[in-house]
Amino acid sequence: MKSPLLALSGAVPAEGADEGVAAHYGDIFREQRNLAQGSGFVDLSHRGVLTVTGDDRLSWLHLLLTQHVSALPSGQATEALVLSPNGHVEHALYLVDDGTTTWAHVEPGTQQALVAYLESMKFFYRVEVADATADFAVVHLPAGSTVSAEGAAAVRELTYGRDLFLPRAELAGLTSGYGPAAGVWAYEALRIEGHRPRLGFETDHRTIPHEVDWLATAVHLQKGCYRGQETVARVHNLGRPPRRLVFLHLDGTEEVLPPHGTEVRLASDPQGRALGFVTSSARHHELGPVALAVVKRNVPVDAVLLAGTVPGTQDVIVPQ
Repeated sequence: MKSPLLALSGAVPAEGADEGVAAHYGDIFREQRNLAQGSGFVDLSHRGVLTVTGDDRLSWLHLLLTQHVSALPSGQATEALVLSPNGHVEHALYLVDDGTTTWAHVEPGTQQALVAYLESMKFFYRVEVADATADFAVVHLPAGSTVSAEGAAAVRELTYGRDLFLPRAELAGLTSGYGPAAGVWAYEALRIEGHRPRLGFETDHRTIPHEVDWLATAVHLQKGCYRGQETVARVHNLGRPPRRLVFLHLDGTEEVLPPHGTEVRLASDPQGRALGFVTSSARHHELGPVALAVVKRNVPVDAVLLAGTVPGTQDVIVPQ
């Protein structure tokens, strides 16, 4: 869906997965600084929105998701995954329950497949699943924002801000009380700084949660059976993930950021075998060019890496 906020002065449309909202509004570093200081908002209205209602919603979701949600307190935000039978990540959900409805936002364009899967698993449970994307939109407020959430259908309170589920009809007039708009480029730069994985960026068809640090936020290791749990438990208890997510401080002398999928090699062996790939990259207002990458587990943590032709040093996210 094309956001009405693309009509704001200076708005430059995003492309690819974030098509439909603004990449930036003319000054990406100012927009990042505003967010870092608790000012402004980010239009995430291109993301899919799901609702689950019914008396059995939490106990039912608990059986399907990687997270412990059967007794999820009203208003408490959490993350969860849907895994394949082999433990590979298929969906990532960002959840909150308001006491009568469980709200979730997901990657743009993934909500239809997720709804279809959830519908196929209803059986005799008293639940109703709905794609609410046409009626509700996600807006992100940064940590420290004093903007009231009044009027939001639901709010996810996070350490790095708040996600508001707003009636989509209210998007057009949002700036009057929400402060300066920031584009998704600013939001992505801060996400990369925060080491937060994103489905379809930090993941591919064989990603398991351990590789991108989702065990810390989206997987409950003590809960009962769910699809893919055998892989999660086996790798956690008996093995090590074959790949690991790293944060890269990139050489600032290069003018071009390495895009998603750029192969990563050792700087000491630039013609050698690819050891991973860049998953996300951005220009950060303080750190300069940065990236996330998934590399083979045994890559030395102190090795300088080449993201394409751009050298970068590693910060460890997932230990060897």
